[in-house]
Amino acid sequence: MPGNPFTDPNWAPDLADTVERVVGKVRTVATDNAVKASRGVVFGVLALIATLVAVPLLVILLLGTFRELLGFFVNHGRAVWISYIALGALLMIAGFFALKLRHSKETA
Repeated sequence: MPGNPFTDPNWAPDLADTVERVVGKVRTVATDNAVKASRGVVFGVLALIATLVAVPLLVILLLGTFRELLGFFVNHGRAVWISYIALGALLMIAGFFALKLRHSKETA
């Protein structure tokens, strides 16, 4: 009788292999998905923080670069307000474009 542990010499190794296989499957289903989800959350938060830092620094860099380039053609006072108005207009146009893309034509 193969189900009887007293007469089957391979009963203990077979049982250990079955337990190891079941535990491995449970671990794979439970912990691997949890690790993937937690990595996604952590890297997503890091990307969000990096973006929140990089965007204002990029705007400051663009503003300073444009002001210095305008300094070759006009005096410093005019270069400052022209660069503010130009970059403000550019960002405003980008914002209007983003608002237009927010809703598709089917929902309007």
